[in-house]
This record gives sequence, C-alpha cells and structure tokens, in this order.
Amino acid sequence: MLSQSTRYYLPEPSHWPVFGSTALFLMAIGGVLWMNGIGAGPWVVLAGMAILVYMMFGWFGTVIRESEGGSFNKQVDVSFRWGMSWFIFSEVMFFAAFFGALFYMRVLAVPWLGSGDTMEQLWPGFSAHNWPISGPGIEETFTPMGAWGIPAINTMILLSSGVTVTWAHWGLKKNNRAQLIWGLVATIALGLLFLGLQAYEYIHAYHELNLTLNMGAYGATFFMLTGFHGFHVTIGTIMLMVILARSIRGHFTADHHFAFEGVSWYWHFVDVVWLLLFILVYWL
Repeated sequence: MLSQSTRYYLPEPSHWPVFGSTALFLMAIGGVLWMNGIGAGPWVVLAGMAILVYMMFGWFGTVIRESEGGSFNKQVDVSFRWGMSWFIFSEVMFFAAFFGALFYMRVLAVPWLGSGDTMEQLWPGFSAHNWPISGPGIEETFTPMGAWGIPAINTMILLSSGVTVTWAHWGLKKNNRAQLIWGLVATIALGLLFLGLQAYEYIHAYHELNLTLNMGAYGATFFMLTGFHGFHVTIGTIMLMVILARSIRGHFTADHHFAFEGVSWYWHFVDVVWLLLFILVYWL
C-alpha cells in the first residue's frame, strides 16, 4: 500500500448510484408484478438483483483501489468508523422493533385477549396462560422449538466464531498473515455451519413440529426474528469471504485495516443478537 494522503479525500462524481437506483426500481416493480401473478415479475426482480450485484462489485472495488492506493488518511478512517457505527446502531433499532413486538404480544396483547370482557365477548374459551401460543382463532396446534438442541449448538458455534475472528484480528495486528487467513477461514466455516443447521431447523419445524408462519403470535415472531438474523449471518459471511480474499491478496496492514474491523464489528453484533434470540425466543 502506498503512503497515506495528507489531505481529506473527496472522490470524483460516481455513476454507481445510478446503477443502484435502477436496481432497486426494477426489484420494486418486479416484486409488484410478481405478487400480482404477472409472468414477467420474477425476471424483472432477477434483472434488478443482477444490476445490484454488479454495482456492489464495481463500487466496492473502486473504494478498495482508493484505499490501497493511499487516498484515505486518518480523518477519512474516522469517517468510515462513524459511518459503520451508525449503520450498526440502525441494525440495533431494527431488531429492537421485533423484540418489542415479541414483548408486546407475549406480555400484553395475548394475555389481554384471553382475559376479562375481551375474552368473553370476542374469544370465549380462549386461554392465554401458557407461552408459546398461537393466539385466538387458530385451531391447529404446534410444538415449540426446544432450546437445548440445534439452537444451543448454534449458540456455541456463533460464540466460537466470535473467538476465531478476534484471533484473526490479533494475527493482523501482529503482521501474522497466516493467523489472519486461518482465523477468517475458521470463522467463515462456522458461519456456514450455523446457516446449514438453521436451514435444517426450519425444515424440522415445518414438517415435524407444524411450526409455520401461520401459527399466529409465536410462529410470526419466531420466523421473523430468526429469519432476519439468519439473513444477517448470510451477509456477514459474504463480507468475511471478501475480507479473506483481500487478505490472501496481501491487503491490510497492522495500522490500516478498517475494512476488517468494520466486518468484525458487524459479526460481533450478529453474535449478540443471537444470544438474545436464544434466551428470549427459544429458552424462556
């Protein structure tokens, strides 16, 4: 990497936001067509996704070349850190909304529907004493997902992945490239193992426990929380793969590696969210 610039870097006007806007527009239009049963819908969504992937490769590639070319100084590095911090804060608020919905249904709404005049007039005979429960008006029954099977194993996997990504970071700070690479390989492998076990858990829930999105209060919150978390693990794993590829190519130094740090922050955030999920959704 070249020596860092002494001035705050201002990039030239970019065409990549136009590609991003076009991709989102096509995905939105395609989604509407798809939901209304129009045959072209899925293809329009696919075209939008392809343009989005192209944009991400091009735009991120430009930023990487600027970084490796020494265009970014310490002030730019601070700006990146603030940007990633606010992004993770927005993700905290995103999951807080779903945990809030779980709290509202479990502690307030479902007990209210199963007691007093509300129960007698709207849902006579409905009992809301035991959670998890689907809620009133749903005749089918389900078996809740137990905490001490795959969820407990996945908890150990994610906690271990937090250790391996930290070990990789230590290797980078010591200029130990082999430790950095193998730590990232281990973290990616654990992330993929987590996703594989969660996919198996979903299949088990649908086919053997009758636990589906149609199972009211518990089914909706279970799949929304675990599903969005799984999506974030997927994104985090992809980001770790990019960091691994860059590490193999010799990118990053002991004092210039915010891209690695930003991804590791994101990964630790995913770990913390899973711990809350395990306690509040699976265990309690």
